[in-house]
This record gives sequence, C-alpha cells and structure tokens, in this order.
Amino acid sequence: MNSFIEELTWRGLIHNVIPGTEEQLNKEMTLGYIGFDPTADSLHIGSLVPILLLVHLQRHGHKPVALIGGSTGMIGDPSGKSNERNLLNDETLQKYLIGIKSQLARFLDFDGNQPNSAVLVNNYDWMKNISFLEFARDIGKHITVNYMMAKDSVKKRLNGEFQDGMSFTEFTYQLLQGFDFYYLFKEKGVKLQMGGSDQWGNLTTGTELIRRKLSEEAFALTCPLTTKADGSKFGKSEGGENIWLDINKTSSFKFYQFWLNVADIEAEKYIKIYTFLSKETIEGLINEHRANPGSRLLQKKLAEEVTRWVHGNEETEKAIKASAILFGKSTKEDFLSLDESTFLSLFDGVPQKEVSLEEIKNGVPILEALSDFSGFLPSKGEARRALKENSISVNQDKIKEDFVINSSNLLQGKYILLQRGKKSYFILKGI
Repeated sequence: MNSFIEELTWRGLIHNVIPGTEEQLNKEMTLGYIGFDPTADSLHIGSLVPILLLVHLQRHGHKPVALIGGSTGMIGDPSGKSNERNLLNDETLQKYLIGIKSQLARFLDFDGNQPNSAVLVNNYDWMKNISFLEFARDIGKHITVNYMMAKDSVKKRLNGEFQDGMSFTEFTYQLLQGFDFYYLFKEKGVKLQMGGSDQWGNLTTGTELIRRKLSEEAFALTCPLTTKADGSKFGKSEGGENIWLDINKTSSFKFYQFWLNVADIEAEKYIKIYTFLSKETIEGLINEHRANPGSRLLQKKLAEEVTRWVHGNEETEKAIKASAILFGKSTKEDFLSLDESTFLSLFDGVPQKEVSLEEIKNGVPILEALSDFSGFLPSKGEARRALKENSISVNQDKIKEDFVINSSNLLQGKYILLQRGKKSYFILKGI
C-alpha cells in the first residue's frame, strides 16, 4: 500500500507539510487530529475533506482523533472570514455538538477493537476548569503578540481588508487552538494536526507552543481549500444554499444532483478528492469520459460514490431513480415508487396549490382540474387546446379530455402532478 502522504499527494490533498511529517508517519502508528467547530447541528460538504483526511489516516493504520470544539466553538475561528461569528448560548451549542458527533460516527470507526480505532474528544472538557489568569500565565507567555499578529488570518483583518477589524475574543482563537494541540500532544500522545490551508497559522501556533513548552517536535499538514473551476467557494448550490450532510436539511436527491452538475474540469479534480476509488480506476474513468464527455460518466460516478458514502445504498438508489425521472429516462414504476421526500425534492420549486381531498375523491374533470380548480392554466379554453395538442400528463401519463382526476391518482395519498409539455409542472396537494 502507498504511504499516507503519497495517497494524499496524488489525490491533490497536500498543501503544506512540516518537514519530518512523512518520516514520523512511516516510523509508527501516529495519532492525528482535526477540529470541527459546531456552527450548526450538521456538518456540510465543506467538512468532507477534513473527514476524508481522518478516514485516509485510519485506513493507513494511524489513529484519527476528531475534536469537537465545545470551547472554541463559542468564539469562532477568524481564518478566511470577513465577519466575527455570532456567539452561541449553551443550549444551542449542546444541540450542535450532539448533531456533529452523530455524523462523525458514520464515517470513522470509533467502536472497533483495533489499536487505531478513532477517538472523539471535546476541548471543553479540558478548557472548562482553566481560569483566564492560569491560561495567560501558563500558555500566553510562551507565544508573543508579534508572532500571533504575523498570521495571515490576523493581518487581513487588522490591515483594513475587512471593515469590522478583529475583537480580542477572535484574536485569542489561534492560541486556544494551539493549546488544544499542546494538551492532546502532552496528555494523549497526538503528534499530528491536519486542516485546510487557511488553518496553517493556527496549526503552527500549536507546534510552536509544544516546542517552547515541552522542547519536543510536533507535526502538521494542510490540504488546499476546494474551489470551483471559476475560483469561487465550493460547497453551495447554485441558489447559494449550503449542501448539508444531514438528509433532513439536504435530501439525498439534492445532494446527488449537486455532484452530478459539476463541470468536467471540476469532476476530474473532485473524483480524486471525494472518492476512495483507486488511482488506476480514476485514470480509466477520466480517459473514458474525455473520449465521450456528453455521457457525463465522470459526474455520474462521482455523484454515486459520494452519495453512497454519505447517505448509504438505499438513499443513493432513490436519488439515481429520481434523476432518471427528471431526465425522462425512467419507468412509470420508478415514478410511482418515489417516497414523499424524494418526490418533493425532485419537484422542488414547482408551483403548488392545496385543494380539497374530498373534491378529488368525488372526481374532478380534467378541464376543471387544469383551470379553475388548480389555476395551472388560465382558462378551460387553454386547457382544451393543450389536451388537443396531447401535451397534458397526470402523474407522467398522457391523458385525454374525458379524463377525470380522482383518489386513485393520489401519490403518497395526497399529491397529483400535472404537466404540460416537458418542462411545465404543477402540483396539487390534497388536504
């Protein structure tokens, strides 16, 4: 098997590495950690790379440590941000911590009996009993203000790049993160910290604190921040929404569609980063895709692999079926088998109208259903023209002017999908 560093390098996941890191990893099983600050009750796809780093670390025989920022989450990391994060109250913070813990447990093996089983820690456990005076005396004196101000995350805020400046609270963040590394090194034997390239300053504050207080060497590596082909930030939908790992926040269908819709050049990069496919398999897929880019083979494989990893086999199959329906490459049975969540995701943004279930059960002639009953078409005359053109479908079945909508047409017991042509949809929701 190739080494951990070699694996990350060919996948494009190495940005900076402290000299000696690879030698340390090749020498012995190494404990390495990444911190996750609880800014919501779910992680989003921006957290997938840090998770992947820990998964690759474990797969290469090392021991991953996932740190939940119960204390640092109260402050917020200024790295790469133009505004200070809102402070969280205890109730909200606890809710966020619980959500993130449950998600990390899906990706890392915490329960195995192997020496490299993953460990979950919360920095609030060691910070809660330290007073400000103790921290200033025992930790603060070892890192100079000059050293802290030289970090890019600080300089950008202090040099006027952002209008709001930086509070003392945020200024202390790198020292708190550095203390996390110091504590984990001293108490748990953690010798490696990993993170995104914007975290380099925070990581090296930790290695410097370990060097100054313990006269020992610690290690760090960062990966590049993932961007789109145009250089813009990765991780949001075209509408600017976060793509969450929680299926209740982002459905498996929307999640699948996000990956399916990336550009060719992005797909070639992302399939290396976000899947566990081998180098040989990926190179074969890229060559096949380049020979026939219209097939979007690479995007389909990327979407399938990432969705399967995050949401499992059943949800992935649902997403694939729903995508086939969206592009008219499915059977009637596929459409009827959609569950309510997938149905609503598939037709997200389609106009809806609540109508009486009782009236539907009694039967609604299609001319009435298309016009006055729903408002989908402006008049019965327009509805009649559309029916003569054979462009009207109910639940994806073409129908004629004598058709009557009734309870047998209800999907999930309450929905009816009206369609004119290929792109004009309307949903009746029975209440």
